[in-house]
Amino acid sequence: MTVRAGAARQQDDDLLLEQQLCFALTVASRSVVGAYKPVLEKLGLTHPQYLVMLCLWESAPRTLRSISEALAQAPATISPLLRRLEEAGFVTRQRVDGNERTLAVGLTSAGAALRQQAISVPGTMMERLGLTREQVGALHKSMMGLIAATAGSSGQPVGE
Repeated sequence: MTVRAGAARQQDDDLLLEQQLCFALTVASRSVVGAYKPVLEKLGLTHPQYLVMLCLWESAPRTLRSISEALAQAPATISPLLRRLEEAGFVTRQRVDGNERTLAVGLTSAGAALRQQAISVPGTMMERLGLTREQVGALHKSMMGLIAATAGSSGQPVGE
């Protein structure tokens, strides 16, 4: 096989579905989020709601903008999640005095108490996925590197 033929073969192989990073990431994401579903159902949360609660357990109250930025999601994506979390009794939403455009999101006592139940989620998920804490850390670091690379290549923040 000539060098030219080898390069052409490599380019053909590059178009195989099994070689696509985007495909592997899509399937892995869907699979991991699916594995979370039964664990989070016990808490009365969906995966996106869990991510919002993680933000609030780190720091509350927070503005809608702060949550949106932390989750790399548009505020319009976060707002319905907050509404449902408020209906479930986990969060409060209030306009900030003097700034009607700013929405402050806080935890209710039930939302704060839910954190205690959620403490077992990471360990449960590591066990379900057959991963060690070190493996999760390495995967997280790789994914964060990819996120940073995509943010840099598009010229736009991730999630917009």
